[in-house]
Amino acid sequence: MTAARRTAQQYDPLGAMGSRPFAVVIGAVGTLWALLVSVFDRDVAGSPGLSALTVLLVAASATVVIAASSPFRAPFTRGAFVAHVALLAAASVTSVAAQWGPDRNALNDFMCLLTATGIVMAAPYRPWTDLAVGGLLLAAVNGVTWGVGAAVFPHQVPVAVAAFLAAAPTLVLTGASAVFASTFSGLAERVQIRAGSYSVERAEQDGIAASVQQDRSTVLADEVAPFFAELRTRDVITDVDRARARAIADGLRRGMVADADRTWFEHAIRTEGGGRSVVDDPDGLLATLDVDQRTVVRTFLRATLRAAAVDPAGLTVRARPAPGDRVEVAVDVVVADSDVGIHRTFDPYLAVLRVTFPDLDVAVRPSALALRFSYDQH
Repeated sequence: MTAARRTAQQYDPLGAMGSRPFAVVIGAVGTLWALLVSVFDRDVAGSPGLSALTVLLVAASATVVIAASSPFRAPFTRGAFVAHVALLAAASVTSVAAQWGPDRNALNDFMCLLTATGIVMAAPYRPWTDLAVGGLLLAAVNGVTWGVGAAVFPHQVPVAVAAFLAAAPTLVLTGASAVFASTFSGLAERVQIRAGSYSVERAEQDGIAASVQQDRSTVLADEVAPFFAELRTRDVITDVDRARARAIADGLRRGMVADADRTWFEHAIRTEGGGRSVVDDPDGLLATLDVDQRTVVRTFLRATLRAAAVDPAGLTVRARPAPGDRVEVAVDVVVADSDVGIHRTFDPYLAVLRVTFPDLDVAVRPSALALRFSYDQH
């Protein structure tokens, strides 16, 4: 996926999660403003029914964004964005229809600003191309509806000027939102390319080599060196010494074979203290994770194994082939905590996993956390 189609949420899930309260506040304040203006500050009596429908449409558009921007529904889909824009466009039309007449107070024409802030709400969640198209569409709807009103009920302001003033707020904030989304994605893409220059294979080899070297050093220090020290103090080497030397050599050989067969995933778990964890991946499918996926999965494992409430022996990871050249992964963790405590500890990591693996299924129960997801083999 290119930078033009990736979003700030996909590059920085935690940042998008932190900005969600801003979208919630904008949606709530916009709905409240539409309600108060519709009830107390209209120039024309108009249609109360259409005014009520306008408020409902504004509330529905805010609800769509608030629900779709949840980190546990990530990523924010194009369908949700289309629904958001369509609801705002409909609200713009019903707002003008509700006040059909010589409306002279621009301050109570709230939809011109709500369509603009509606694009800002979605800026962290959709690519700049979607934001630009949606914003231009809303600006056009505003311009046409208010232009028609100005033509039917002429005032001192020319029709073209009235149409432009109605569209201007949405055009300005759409431009700002599109620039933000484009700039953020471009910078993130360049950073990712630079980080990716240190290849997965190189990182895997370096990590495994360091782990193997540490294991060999431990064996030499704990077994081989003391054994040779004992032999130096003896005049005769016995059969018992020969048997012990053979046992040490066999242990080293078995360790070397196990190191050769162990995947990066198993090394990652062992490095974080998960020596007693269970990794059931007979086909080595976890080696097919790409750079982003490995980073996210390893970060989650690090947080899991370092959590005070998690016993490493209670971590089980299973990987199996699935139809369509995909891999299905199941992660089960025993956590000595309540479901609320588990959410408090792992929610930020689950938000990142959700963006990386859109089909992620999370089950949280007291003392247990279960994850299920899949991905294409790379």
